Amino acid sequence: MTQEKLDGVIVATALPYAEDPSAPAGLRVDLDRYAEHCRWLIENGCRGVGPNGSLGEYSSLTDDERRAVACTALDAVGGDGIVVVGVHGVGAHQARAWAEKAAEDGAHGVLCLPPTMYRANTYEVIHHFEQVASVGLPVMAYNNPIDTKVDLTPEVVAEIAAIDNVVAVKEFSGDVRRILEIREKAPDLTVVAGADDLVLEALLMGATGWFAGFPNVFPAESVRLYELALDGRLDEARALYEPLVAAFRWDSRTEFVQAIKHGMDLVGRYGGPCRPPRGPLTGGQLAALDADMKRAVEYLAEQSVGA
Repeated sequence: MTQEKLDGVIVATALPYAEDPSAPAGLRVDLDRYAEHCRWLIENGCRGVGPNGSLGEYSSLTDDERRAVACTALDAVGGDGIVVVGVHGVGAHQARAWAEKAAEDGAHGVLCLPPTMYRANTYEVIHHFEQVASVGLPVMAYNNPIDTKVDLTPEVVAEIAAIDNVVAVKEFSGDVRRILEIREKAPDLTVVAGADDLVLEALLMGATGWFAGFPNVFPAESVRLYELALDGRLDEARALYEPLVAAFRWDSRTEFVQAIKHGMDLVGRYGGPCRPPRGPLTGGQLAALDADMKRAVEYLAEQSVGA
């Protein structure tokens, strides 16, 4: 069984597009910009990147685009970090096929949801992860009952953890009480914070990873927060977390991809548009997000955090 734990700060990378009338929805994946973004995240202290997670907008990509995004991340990171490729699929055969491609391309691990677009039962969920894990790469199971309607409860997580090569779970239920219960039921499993606006609480309860969204905007500062929490320096961690958490809450909203890309634009990075079905934020949403981002940016500027 693999020894890779898939812990640390791994960023679910935002995917840039360029206008191109010949591309799907008139938007071409900008692989050069994407490679630069992956490098920037690693250079700012993140352990790795996660292409084709939710932020990779994988469901809006063609098969060729989806694989090209993963390969671009792998080339950009090189030996300086890890790449955990999203292999989500409607069924086990699709997810396994994507895991096989990830293995061929040199990925360090895979992130996998339960069957998508179908409320699978526990037997089907276990079969799904068995198929993906049989490829041989370290697997991070992804519990997102809000979007998938399949809840990987601590009891189910313990069953999944017994599968060879399943090494981690990304916990996005929003219930911080589960962290300790998962650690009790599956003590060798890495628990990964999946919601940015619950990351400090999760880390204090024993999570050792963060598969993150808003570190696309604030990578160095997010790594600093992660390190403070793991070191048990609670006062310093809270002082940094509280000005950021209003922005982080957008990670748990329906429009989280748009919000993170807009946040990138605000700090001088390139976020840009999303492919349908994700549309632009409304005026009211933009005003609220701008206010939350302003609080974070002003605090960080005052403190020179991450400098």
